[in-house]
Amino acid sequence: MQRLIETGKFLEISRHQPELLQNVPPFTLANKTHILVVAPGIIQITPPKDESVSLKHIVLSCGVHGNETAPIEICDELVERILTGQLVLKHRVLFLFGNLAAMDIAERFVEENMNRLFSGAHSEGEGLINDERKRAKLLEDAITAFFADAAQSETRIHYDLHTAIRASKNEKFAVYPYLHERKHSQSQLAFMAACGVKTILLSESPTTTFSYYSSHVHNAHAFTVELGRVKPFGQNDMSRFEEAKTSLIKLISESDFSPEYREEDMLIYRVNQVINREHENFHLHFDDDTPNFTDYAKGTVLASEPNKTYKAEMDGEAIVFPNAKVAIGQRALLTVVPTKLETLDV
Repeated sequence: MQRLIETGKFLEISRHQPELLQNVPPFTLANKTHILVVAPGIIQITPPKDESVSLKHIVLSCGVHGNETAPIEICDELVERILTGQLVLKHRVLFLFGNLAAMDIAERFVEENMNRLFSGAHSEGEGLINDERKRAKLLEDAITAFFADAAQSETRIHYDLHTAIRASKNEKFAVYPYLHERKHSQSQLAFMAACGVKTILLSESPTTTFSYYSSHVHNAHAFTVELGRVKPFGQNDMSRFEEAKTSLIKLISESDFSPEYREEDMLIYRVNQVINREHENFHLHFDDDTPNFTDYAKGTVLASEPNKTYKAEMDGEAIVFPNAKVAIGQRALLTVVPTKLETLDV
């Protein structure tokens, strides 16, 4: 099995022959890189020991929504290059290919939106009643085990890579999870900018997303990173993701990749309204192809359902992630407004 994995086709095996990846013994590549296959779609990679390097502990997740293919293709390439010896790491990396079953049917999810199932949400209500809930718990457990080997002083990172359902006026953007009492990181914003992600949304409340889980539970630097728009496998213009891929390679393979922070590069928004769908008869009051970050005048009706109307509360309030077809009780729309970051943790 080690020899088969060393061909680099880890994701292919995970999707089409997952039974082969159960109980694979840990092994070491010829270049002393240590490989631990946790489960199909979950692989932990530890670099050759170098006492001069202060380790970062980096989680790269993708495919939490199965039809968001560009990040899956990027991570698949990185794993293949590592397993075939073309790329040698300086830091520990955990690669998570999230929803394998949804990838196989080219859908966002099979039964339930996995990115609403973290921070224990997978076990609420009726509990682990479907494969997506079981997978969400497995992903959490994998991150917990991975970060357990990180010293308190060492950097923990989790980038959950996505692509958006619809077009966006700002093609690449990231959601910075609610930090409670922690400060936003200047170095992390600089890395996002190096990835070509220069629009940042500041979440201002706890959520059940994957990035919030790692940020809150494991004190990691974490983002939900939207790298473009949903496309089928093989139809992505990968040149549009070159900055992101190059920066991720530098992050995992260089001792200290530290891009310069330039405040003028960044466009920062804060979440103003979180609008949930509470009724079957829920409507958005703009066209289905309206891009993310389209802004509206104060008082414009954005959405409605029986006995309730949602309006822009201020001029320039913009829409993000509109989706009228989410399950009852889930978020159907975020609205955001421009803001500034007064204090940053360097």
